[in-house]
Amino acid sequence: MNFVEELKWRGMVHTMMPGTEELLEREMVTAYVGIDPTADSLHIGHLCGIMMLRHLQRCGHKPLALIGGATGMIGDPSGKSQERNLLNEDTLRHNVACIKAQLSHFLDFESDAPNKAELVNNYDWMKDFTFLDFAREIGKHITVNYMMAKDSVQKRLNGEARDGLSFTEFTYQLLQGYDYLYLNEHKNCKLQMGGSDQWGNITTGAELIRRTTGGEVYALTCPLITKADGGKFGKTESGNVWLSREYTSPYKFYQFWLNVSDADAERYIKIFTSLPKDEIEALIAEHRQDPGQRMLQKRLAKEVTVMVHSVEDYEAAVEASSILFGKATKDSLLKLDEATLLDVFNGVPQYEVSRNLFEEGTKAVDLFVDAAQVFASKGEMRKLTQGGGVSVNKEKLAAFDQSVNTSDLLDNKYLLVQKGKKNYYLIIAK
Repeated sequence: MNFVEELKWRGMVHTMMPGTEELLEREMVTAYVGIDPTADSLHIGHLCGIMMLRHLQRCGHKPLALIGGATGMIGDPSGKSQERNLLNEDTLRHNVACIKAQLSHFLDFESDAPNKAELVNNYDWMKDFTFLDFAREIGKHITVNYMMAKDSVQKRLNGEARDGLSFTEFTYQLLQGYDYLYLNEHKNCKLQMGGSDQWGNITTGAELIRRTTGGEVYALTCPLITKADGGKFGKTESGNVWLSREYTSPYKFYQFWLNVSDADAERYIKIFTSLPKDEIEALIAEHRQDPGQRMLQKRLAKEVTVMVHSVEDYEAAVEASSILFGKATKDSLLKLDEATLLDVFNGVPQYEVSRNLFEEGTKAVDLFVDAAQVFASKGEMRKLTQGGGVSVNKEKLAAFDQSVNTSDLLDNKYLLVQKGKKNYYLIIAK
């Protein structure tokens, strides 16, 4: 496959240095993307860059994932309105280990192939580089005028930052430029890729190489991913959508992709999956015939969830989704871990009641009317129960005064009450 053509039809090329495509057609190219290790998990904002590396490897080239262990201690001003918190060495080491484990879902690090992926950490070559040596060997090659002209610097200086731009941040593009020089000299890396906000930093690296060794290197950036309405991609009311299940459950992750708009689904399925062009075009055409089936969103959610988590996690997420909207059974509920249960029923009314009520055993009518106000009156509950309209943990309540005890609790803590077809209530034993 032709790497640049692959990226172009997927909508993943923003800017490219002249000669980049010719280089990729001529030889197996080593290319890198930098990842800032500010957390111990990647989020879906990182996915476009990671998918660039994935497509690069599928096209026969060699990907390097550069973890910014050293630059992560400083913070990149690009696209930011304030300086980042600096990280200590132990935190960075932990974050790097976690990120490598996540990247192995996307890239082949283990095979004997000549283009197997490598993980590199710029802390390894920066930790013993003294300030004086850096100033003498690297700093002299790039002028302040050149660095000042970069958009990332200008935006911060022209009012986007409350406190201006620190010297620490100002040096970031030079440090990132040195990464490119180091990888060019030690890994024969000739291409740096990243988001369009990184163009200034990437071209500084290319210029540094040109001025120090005279080497020919190239740059390619992808667009910053946004939603069709102009909103920020990957943000929800509760924050980032993470790749780690500890921060975003597979169910919630699946739901994010399932709920994107039609216009976004058409773009995202090209960017965030490895499905071939003809299959994607057929899916889009089929989806447009009957948008109500949300076929595109379902396939997108499946592909990304399987890639980031597993087939089993995807299947569990689909089953969990059916609990609210389908004919799920008590068995479906019992399969849910606590985090997923709370994610599924996030937003439904919740009532905390004393655990003693369950330990001693209580009548459902007393629990649902007096202890938790699921029903306005005992008469309302009696009438609805007799009509088969009340369920506890997805099982019809046989009698309105049926006994409820600790054996009925999900995860030894929760009771799910359903009134009619669509009204759910979560009772929590405290």
